[in-house]
Formats: sequence, C-alpha cells, structure tokens
Amino acid sequence: MTCSKIMPAIVDKSGVTKICVDDFAFRKRYTYGTVMVDLETHRIIDLLDSRETGKVEEWLRSYPNLQVISRDGAQTYASAATNSHPEALQISDRFHLLKNLSGAVEEYMYRLFPSRLAILGTSQTPEMQALYDTRNRPERIRFARKKRSEGYTVNDIALLLHSSVTTISRYLSIPEEEIPEIKENARERQHLEQIRKKQEAVQEVRKLYSEGHSIEEITRITGHVRKTVKKYLKEGCSLINGHYDQRLPGKLAPYEQEVIEMRSKGITYTKIHEYITQKGYTGTVASLRVFMQKERTHQNSIIKQENTPVEYIPRKTMCQLIYHDLEKVKGITAEQYETAIKKYPVLGQLYTLLKEFHRIIFSGKNDELDSWIEAAAKLEIDEIDRYINGLKQDLHAIKNAIAYPYNNGLAEGSVNKIKLTKRIMYGRNSFTLLKAKLLLGEYFYQIN
Repeated sequence: MTCSKIMPAIVDKSGVTKICVDDFAFRKRYTYGTVMVDLETHRIIDLLDSRETGKVEEWLRSYPNLQVISRDGAQTYASAATNSHPEALQISDRFHLLKNLSGAVEEYMYRLFPSRLAILGTSQTPEMQALYDTRNRPERIRFARKKRSEGYTVNDIALLLHSSVTTISRYLSIPEEEIPEIKENARERQHLEQIRKKQEAVQEVRKLYSEGHSIEEITRITGHVRKTVKKYLKEGCSLINGHYDQRLPGKLAPYEQEVIEMRSKGITYTKIHEYITQKGYTGTVASLRVFMQKERTHQNSIIKQENTPVEYIPRKTMCQLIYHDLEKVKGITAEQYETAIKKYPVLGQLYTLLKEFHRIIFSGKNDELDSWIEAAAKLEIDEIDRYINGLKQDLHAIKNAIAYPYNNGLAEGSVNKIKLTKRIMYGRNSFTLLKAKLLLGEYFYQIN
C-alpha cells in the first residue's frame, strides 16, 4: 500500500481544531520542514517539507476548522496563521519568551562587564593584602614602609611578609629616593597599549560623528563594521576587551581559593602542591606559580582602580544567576551577591525584571504585561529594547500565552521524535517515507 493511500485514512482534517507547529531540520542551517501536533490527542498529525510562509499558509488552509494555533515567535508562522485562519487563537510559546529574555540579559552582561567583576572585599585579611601587594622587591619595600607608618612593629611586618626581621629592617632603612620604581610586567604593558589604541579608535569615531558623518560614512573611513561604530558611539562603551583576564576551567580550578589562602600564610608552593595532589589535583608545581602571579597582577590592577581591597566574582557566575537561584550557584555567597548588587545596581534591576516576567508569564494575568514592558523600557538597554520591540510585534499572541494553558512543548518533543526516526533511517530515505513512518507510528502507537 502506497503512502498516498494511507495518509487520508489517518487524519480527518476537518476534525482538527487545536494544534501546535514547529520547525525541524532536514539539514541544519540549510533545509527545514514543519511538524504539526494535535493539542488534544498529543499526536503528530502532519509534516510539511518547508517552513516558507506561502507553503505553510497553504498547508494550514487544508485544515478548515482550526481554532487554536500554538507556535514560536517566528514571523513565518505568525503570518501564515494570520493569513490562513484570521479568526483562530494564536498562542506564542512561553519557553521561547523566557529563553530570549534571558539571552538578551546575558548578552548585555557580556557586553558591559569584564570577565571578573570587582567588589568590595568581604574577607580581606592583612595576610591576603600582603600577598597581593608584594609581587616584587619594590612592592615589598613600599608595603613594609606603609605598614610601619600605620603603627606595625618590625616583627609584625616580618610575619606578614614571611621574611626575617633583618630583611624588614633593611627595607625600612632604604632612603625614599633610592627605592626602585614599580614597573608593569609585559602582560600589563600589552594590556595598557591595547586600551590606548581602543581609546584612540573610539575618539576618532565620535569625532567623525560630531562632524556630521553618518554611520555608513564612518564605516568606510575607519574600516570598522557598523556594529562596532554603533558600540563606540555609546556612552557606556568599555575600553577593556570583554575576554581580558577570562579564565578557562582547568585542573586547578577547584583548588584556586585554597592555593591563595595557603600562599597568604607563607606555605611554599611545594607543600601546597603536595596537599592539593592528595585531594585529586594532577597538575604541576609550575602551574601554581603561574596562577599566583596572574592572580596577584590582576588583583593589583583592580586595587589601583578601586583604591580599596577588593574581591572578584566571575562574570559567568553572575550570568548563572539569570537561570538559577542564588542557593544553586557555586562560587558566590549571599554576602558577595549583596555587595555586587550594591556596586552594580543595574544587575539587581535585571534580576528583578527576569523574576517579574517569569511570574507574569505563569500568572494568567496578561494585563500586567503592559506595565512590565514600560518598566523594562526605562532601563534603556539596547538588548532589552530589541526584545521589547519583538514583544510588541506579537503582543496579542503573547498575551494569549499568558491567559491560556496551551504551549509548544508537544511540538518540541515531537522534533526529538523526528530526529530519532531520521537516525533510524540513516538519512537515506525521502521525505514521503519519513512522513509515512512517523504518521503510521503515531496512529498505531500513541505516546502521551
């Protein structure tokens, strides 16, 4: 029996009233199809070998009694549903609404904040301060003199620096004019040079714009792409590369804080290595030295900017708070979180915005969405503004998503079923056979 003879017997198109649709890939990023799932029976009832508006519209017209169409925010499906069934209730998928907002907030955080956010030190001990402030001999001399002026005894300073009293006395006896100058290392010099070059590029773009040149003209003159020019024109443009000082997780990652604390107490690298090796570390002693040098350099540069002892929180940790509660995120305490929110108020506003949107989406009260949009627009964040513009273009369907229980979860699950079937078929067979295999399977073996 051929596929064309089987299909009509499976689905009575006139009896289908509530559906959800979603796309699936034949070849990712190249060719796509569309799957239709019945919201009442939970079955896949049809597939289309395209997701183009015209073909989807014609396909939907073949189902004359559709009353509810659940879909994602793609304009293709919105237009096709409106043109084919203007009276049908269109519902936007809640999952994609939440996912896209979270993505917009994360994109903003990566654009604005460095890889590690500096906050006021919540647990800065004198030993830790001594560790960070004494990377080389000139810094050790100046640190010793500073502590002496604060009333520390020579013995106290010797304990902080893990040096002998004789060495500290020698440091204190050096005349002011003979103290060596503190010089940046090669990494710091390179970083400062990059900041200087970017500052010049930003000033050039802003100068051209102030002279009346359009963004298109500036891109031709400077060679920057349009996105870069627009970024340079913003007041909050950061001169520091967002990837600067970013760490990739490695063997030492679980033991970093222990290494810093033990080193601040004067424990040698060899002893530290022996200790963390017993706990599972498989790296070398040299890795500890490199890590500590980078850490001290980073902390020293932060202190110069902040003029106060600081701690830092990885940006990726703050981004995890977009998706998880504070209690479920490792690497940040409640005290550090409160300190970070106090220093960067916009983070608190964004987290509140996310939680409020999540509450509204599942509240059933779609009239609250308008006031949320107004509050979000007041932040004047480009990524959030783009998201809001997308909401306004599909506002009716989004409000329906809040008011009604339907969603696109069945379609998303069905896409996984299609992927599995394609793998079983080794991708060698035609769309007609794929469609027949899926629909026959749905007809004979319903899976709720």
